[in-house]
Amino acid sequence: MSSSTPIRSPTVQSNSKMKKEESFLGKLGGTLVRKKKYKEVSDLHEEGKNAINSPLQPSSIDIHPEDTMLEENAERSMIDPTSKEDPKFKELLRVLIDWINNELEEDRIIVKDLEEDLYDGQVLQKLFEKLSGCKLNVAEVTQSEIGQKQKLQTVLEAVNELLRPNGWSIEWSVDSIHCKNLISIVYLLVGLAMHFQAPIRLPEHVSVQLVVVKKREGLLQSSHVTKELTTTTEMMMGRFERDAFDTLLDHAPDKLSVVKKSLITFVNKHLNKLNLEVTELETQFADGVYLVLLMGLLEDYFVPLHNFFLTPESVEQKVLNVSFAFELMQDGGLKKPKVRPEGTRIFSTVCLAHLIILK
Repeated sequence: MSSSTPIRSPTVQSNSKMKKEESFLGKLGGTLVRKKKYKEVSDLHEEGKNAINSPLQPSSIDIHPEDTMLEENAERSMIDPTSKEDPKFKELLRVLIDWINNELEEDRIIVKDLEEDLYDGQVLQKLFEKLSGCKLNVAEVTQSEIGQKQKLQTVLEAVNELLRPNGWSIEWSVDSIHCKNLISIVYLLVGLAMHFQAPIRLPEHVSVQLVVVKKREGLLQSSHVTKELTTTTEMMMGRFERDAFDTLLDHAPDKLSVVKKSLITFVNKHLNKLNLEVTELETQFADGVYLVLLMGLLEDYFVPLHNFFLTPESVEQKVLNVSFAFELMQDGGLKKPKVRPEGTRIFSTVCLAHLIILK
């Protein structure tokens, strides 16, 4: 019996081979397309970096790809690294952060980074409500980008209504704040601090260099622009009623030692009733204990010892003591001091004692 060998269909084999070749070419084509797109993005990113890091600009700027993906005629700005490291600019950021944290202490809000903590509008909403005393009709918590921008829109409209009639130049927008543009955020905070007469001392003459990137006819062009963030204290905080002590600090700081001696005499006149004596204001008043006790003596009441730290062991406890002393001053009819509880400079302590004497 003869066995027949099965005949394989050449057509099926040919089709199978063609499918394999098509599959291989498809994968190869997809890979080539992806590589091409990646190269286009990479080239555009490199073009942006080259436009910004021109030969006339020695510092190298850390550019993110999204900073160079611009539409035609669009522009984007970023801080020059040298400006970001400027001590006066860093001091301005620190003062603004301390101010926000002091204002929102009751809400248990702690700001550490202006760009990361303010872009969604939550902190700005709380800050504006605290400063203005007006409640905004916005959702308390918003996670989506649309919700965050809607909240920012409401907050900024309220801010602009207050500031624009007084001649303020609006240097911020919903998009710039939400994109974490630090300069826009600083402009906004400085404007609020000046309008609401914040009890802080902004560093004078702070300016930054911005790198501005524009897209014209498909090419990226860069330029450098100087932005002035603060001017003089008198121009920024001129609405404060400046007293003789402010004038002394500004024009005759060499006479500060004479004022200190007079203040020490006054302070000891009262603290001696508790068998306490002060020889150095800036060190012995730094932990807030003497401030609290002095307010009790001046107002003729006993301050319960459990309300403050009689022997503070940490910086936090010292700051809490000074903050408590500030509250006692305001309860006694004094204006809120123009210094921060954590301030350690000599004039801060002397200024506090001066406020007490005015009482």
